[in-house]
Order: sequence, then structure tokens, then C-alpha cells
Amino acid sequence: MTLKYDSNGLIPAIIQDATTKNVLMLGYMNAEAYNKTIETKLVTFYSRSKQRLWTKGEESGHFLNLVTIKEDCDNDTLLIQVNPIGATCHNGTDSCWGETNNSNFGFLSTLEQVISERIKNKEVSKSYVANLFSKGINKIAQKVGEEAVETVIEALNTNDDMFLYESADLMFHYLMLLQAKGFTLNDIEKELQKRHK
Repeated sequence: MTLKYDSNGLIPAIIQDATTKNVLMLGYMNAEAYNKTIETKLVTFYSRSKQRLWTKGEESGHFLNLVTIKEDCDNDTLLIQVNPIGATCHNGTDSCWGETNNSNFGFLSTLEQVISERIKNKEVSKSYVANLFSKGINKIAQKVGEEAVETVIEALNTNDDMFLYESADLMFHYLMLLQAKGFTLNDIEKELQKRHK
């Protein structure tokens, strides 16, 4: 592979969290920065303002631990996946766009947000979620148990559509139980990551 550096000897490097897949920042590398990154496993850039190499975190301690480097189809842009230590942006935020570097679970994250909003609104007459929450954690936990049993029953039957239907019910009520206990899918992800070897 031959990287295509620009006329200044630089190539853009998009920094992405290897776990969450969130884009954290954009930096530039020259050949020396690229090689140092490979050698040290700490992402190193070429600072256009300081006119020198700088390893992200050399002053703050917020390093970007290298996971992978991939070049795009034209060999003129890098995608660098990292495990970040601390905030990535010099402003103290997780990303240079001010976004929190949490995992996104697609529609499940959207659903989690909808549940949270309905709990806050407390419109018991209009919202199944608010109504169930008004009955307390025992009722929510009981509902998860019921849905779990129904999911197991359908798993043993041959109707895959009903299995998926009951699985969705179980997931929906489990998301409510998580919030009733003050947790989110991100907390479950962290627990599973601790167990992963």
C-alpha cells in the first residue's frame, strides 16, 4: 500500500472510537507521524500550527491507543480506530464536536430515549410507559417476568413470528426495568465488556 500524501506531505486521519464507532476528531499525519503511531501504538499527528510531531495526550495524559489503521479506496485518507483514554478534544469533551462518546444501539437507543421522555411527562392516561411506571418497580419487574416466560414458550414452538413478537415485548419491558433501576444499555455494555476476555 502506498499512501497518497498531499503537497505538504500530509494525509487526513479520521479518529474513531473502536467500540462506540463514534468519530472523535480529525488530525493530520505525515509519514513520520504515521510510522511513530505504528511503532508506539499511540496516535501521533503532525501539528500544522506547531510544525512538529505531537502524540495525542503527551501533555494531558488523554492518549489515543491504536487499534487499527485503514486507508480509504483512494489511499488519501486514514481511518484510525482507537481506545481513547479520557477526553479527546482540547476543550475537555469526548469529541471535537462536543458529543458524548456513548455507544449508540440504533433504534434501541431511540426507544430508550422515548421511554425516558414518557416517564418524565407522566401522562398516565396517554402513555402505557407512564402508566406502568406509576405502578412502581414491582409491577415493572413482574411484567418483565411475564414477557420472559412468553418468550421462552414461543422459543419452544415453531412460530418464529410469535417468538420475535414476544422477544420485542421482552426487550421493551426490560428497557423500562433498566430505567426504573437507574441504568441504561450503556451500563449493560460496560458490564459485558468487563467480562469479555
